[in-house]
Amino acid sequence: MRSGERPEIARLPLFSKMNEAERDRIFSGSFLQTFPPQLVLFESGQHADFLHVLVDGLAELYATSAGRDTTMRIVEPVSSFILAAVVTDMPYLMSARTLAPSRILLVPAALVREVIKRDTALMQATMHELALGYRDLVRALIDMKLRQSAERLGNLILQQDRRQGRTGEVQLRAEKRLLASLLGMTPENLSRAFGTLARHGVIVDGARIRIADRTALEEFSRPDPVKD
Repeated sequence: MRSGERPEIARLPLFSKMNEAERDRIFSGSFLQTFPPQLVLFESGQHADFLHVLVDGLAELYATSAGRDTTMRIVEPVSSFILAAVVTDMPYLMSARTLAPSRILLVPAALVREVIKRDTALMQATMHELALGYRDLVRALIDMKLRQSAERLGNLILQQDRRQGRTGEVQLRAEKRLLASLLGMTPENLSRAFGTLARHGVIVDGARIRIADRTALEEFSRPDPVKD
């Protein structure tokens, strides 16, 4: 990593509280690279050689079986992936590809494991990210098992609205076909779900979603009462 890039990366949540000497050691062995869209970064079953940290751009984690694939997660900056495989020194359970031009920090997995043993701040940040990832997984399972497709879409819109500042205007960063895959739907079912939400205060204009009646949307979507 070039010296001019280090101050920006040092502010990332995973590294911000580290001992400076240990952080420099991490950075000395890492690479900050720019990747074009639709580039496969790694595939399921490959050994986890690097921790990936998305600094700018957009990425997709997906799984493939019997010639079909499904979106498991859409990664937005700033976020690491896949930390669990790096910490456990096990193969990736998912594949990853870029969805847009992306800047990604590549940290050698062996170096991460080595420094975690010595740097308490990195250990705590790692535990925090793993715990948040587990909670996200539990929420996704609850959503899939207890909500109908239109309710799942409504919840995703409400979640994105919170992340984008509760303005009532949500900008979808990923294509709708990926959104359908993420929610366990076909594109046709997603279209019908948007039609259902139109009766509950949602106005769709391409990739821009407007929440015209938040109360109606929340009553229909039944958002999780337990907030992080």
